[in-house]
Amino acid sequence: MANASSGHRVVVTGLGVVTPLGQPFDHFWRHLLAGQCGIDRITLFDAAAYDCQIAGEVRNFDPIAAFPSSKELRRTDRFAQFGVAAAQQALVDSGLDLDRVDRDQIGVFIGSGIGGLRTTEEQHKILLAKGPSRVSPFMIPMLILNMASGIFSMYYKLRGPNVATCSACATSTHAIGEAWRTLRMGDAQVMFAGGAEATITSLGIAGFCAMRAMSTRNHQPHQASRPFDAERDGFVMGEGAGVLVLEELEHARARGARIYCEIVGYGNTADANHITAPAPEGEGAVRCMRMALRSAGLAPREVSYINAHGTSTQQGDLCETQAIKTVFGDHARKLAISSTKGATGHMLGAAGAVEMAVCAKAIQTDTVPPTINYQHPDPQCDLDYVPNTARQLHVEVALDNSFGFGGHNATIAARKFRG
Repeated sequence: MANASSGHRVVVTGLGVVTPLGQPFDHFWRHLLAGQCGIDRITLFDAAAYDCQIAGEVRNFDPIAAFPSSKELRRTDRFAQFGVAAAQQALVDSGLDLDRVDRDQIGVFIGSGIGGLRTTEEQHKILLAKGPSRVSPFMIPMLILNMASGIFSMYYKLRGPNVATCSACATSTHAIGEAWRTLRMGDAQVMFAGGAEATITSLGIAGFCAMRAMSTRNHQPHQASRPFDAERDGFVMGEGAGVLVLEELEHARARGARIYCEIVGYGNTADANHITAPAPEGEGAVRCMRMALRSAGLAPREVSYINAHGTSTQQGDLCETQAIKTVFGDHARKLAISSTKGATGHMLGAAGAVEMAVCAKAIQTDTVPPTINYQHPDPQCDLDYVPNTARQLHVEVALDNSFGFGGHNATIAARKFRG
């Protein structure tokens, strides 16, 4: 693991999101600070027979502007449409002129936890109804999870490093961390990094319902995702994408780029414990946050804000709280901690990148978003979760936590840019 004194410095210069609270990022940010919620009844399919009938859908999404033609759009699964659109937003937000840079030095790491589940379902129905000869020749390119990363690089002729991470709900945080490492090592000058997900489908919801992992507060969709609240009863599915432009500092300076923050550390650990449950007392998360702080050369007392994984599950929220207490000791009670999943639902492989974009904006503006629907304090989750109302706060250093099925943990550390 690199430390704070080695390698190139890396800054964030562009943000792009597609979320249940809207797009582009500034629109999403305003709704987030206002405490609004993007969760409602499912409309993408008939969910009447399902235990969970609510989700954070991306509504009024028109991806055509991000694609060269409607034909190309039809050959792309919904998750990749989200990813390409978010990456294009990040490109515009960064002010990067691709005609004035070396495209061999620009890479793309856009991952997905599940990939083209919608395509898989649709083509399986065609197989059963009409036979194998009617399955689309584009089925495989549409469903494989590397396609958001691949397609965006093709459209913009970005020939640098290109990888699609897949680590369940830690996917896009890992993508950002690995992009950071790539830039620090000098293997690229600019990286587009993040994740995309679109699993609000009949099979996707059925699978998570079968695990009894999801909220069944169908009569109160706006209040169903309630991270750290004593009455939380499971997560709510979200969909969308988040992509950040990460840039080597001197490259950003040379073009006069606006800088949101500097990424200074990255942690990446495994629980090695259980396929879905977190390690007891968040042991893997403890090691992950400590690794991020160590690689950044930061003391725990220097951290101002944590955007928590905070999915609204009983065990997950408790283990993350325990992990934060272990890492930060007495300072844990001085931290501002919020989970934005109350507003967006859990966007799975896209969640970490959207939440890292939130951290970047929080650092830039000294404003942290609330944990909405926090109404009943949990005696075991007793930290400052910024309940219900956004807060003005000097944010010098922020952490973004993401933890995924399979025991995958990822943490990014970022701080105010000091020239």
